[in-house]
Amino acid sequence: MRVSVILPALNEEPHIGATLKCLQRLRAHGHQVIVVDGGSTDATLQIARPLADRIARASAGRAQQMNVGAAQATGDVFWFLHADTRVPQQADELILQAIEDRGGWGRFNVRLSGHHPLLRIIERCMNVRSRISGIATGDQGIFIRRGLFEQLGGFADIPLMEDVDLSRRLKNAKHKPVCLRQTVITSSRRWEQRGILRTVVLMWYLRLAYFLGVPADLLAARYE
Repeated sequence: MRVSVILPALNEEPHIGATLKCLQRLRAHGHQVIVVDGGSTDATLQIARPLADRIARASAGRAQQMNVGAAQATGDVFWFLHADTRVPQQADELILQAIEDRGGWGRFNVRLSGHHPLLRIIERCMNVRSRISGIATGDQGIFIRRGLFEQLGGFADIPLMEDVDLSRRLKNAKHKPVCLRQTVITSSRRWEQRGILRTVVLMWYLRLAYFLGVPADLLAARYE
């Protein structure tokens, strides 16, 4: 089985090089890396080209970009990864073992890159909440069998919560996630730039509002 790693990117010059370098071992094992650019105006594409198997373009919007990447992917398993995330060396083996032994989709535990003690609490809460609820977020590196992803019609074309929406549809279809305890390390810049506690409150508000039926486009405006 082959894995297609799909990275949506938009102006990720400071981060995408480190992420792609972590994926070169997977490429050496025959897996595929696709970067889907949403219209970057920095050096994202120049950095990505020599480190990816394919560069695609799409309208800005993570859901659209990931669907475009999936349409061009050739792997048996899709792994949707943020452009600011570093992965364990044996990630391909962990994913394929999980898919073959335990289910059609899953995610990793997440660790935030910063050193503030509150970030340790936040990442633990994210991982425990996901394990209990069966809902995964993009920060956790969602992977899924190609056939199952296509059966569900891919990501919903919404500007926010596309990962939560996919998780809910998988859950409703009786597909439980494999929750790997190995970690991916994602940038904590969102929390550090906006304020840690402020960002936590905002994200919980957005998630609660989405579950209560507030349209994703309205939530995206609030997020921005």
